[in-house]
Amino acid sequence: MAILEQIKADLHGAMRAGEKERVGALRMVLSELQKAAKEGSADELAVLRRERKRRLEAAGAYREAGQDARASGEEAEAELIESYLPAELSQEELEGIVSQAVRDSGAASQKDMGIAMKQAMAAVDGRADGKRVSGLVRAALQG
Repeated sequence: MAILEQIKADLHGAMRAGEKERVGALRMVLSELQKAAKEGSADELAVLRRERKRRLEAAGAYREAGQDARASGEEAEAELIESYLPAELSQEELEGIVSQAVRDSGAASQKDMGIAMKQAMAAVDGRADGKRVSGLVRAALQG
């Protein structure tokens, strides 16, 4: 079942169960997916990753401002969105992918980081955060 259809089904279930917070979050996600589809983007996972990242950034901003209740709400939405994403790569799997990408790209120094990152991010296919990948690529190129 496509992610869009799964979210629609979950939205109807949440509406029947009277889960207001879940309904609001699912409506927001559904709206973003439909907007992306209308604009010609068929990559549902990219939309979900973007929305999860927005929620986590907002939660961080709320925490810094001392608004823990709002931060918790944003984190809950991020967790809900994350449940529709494929599982993140383990550290060992990610290290293997990065080392392979560095070898395949022929990168030898920090100057070649862009080439190695492009190869690594393509291999990771969104199953790991770009910051994690960048850190491992940088470490691989340093030593």
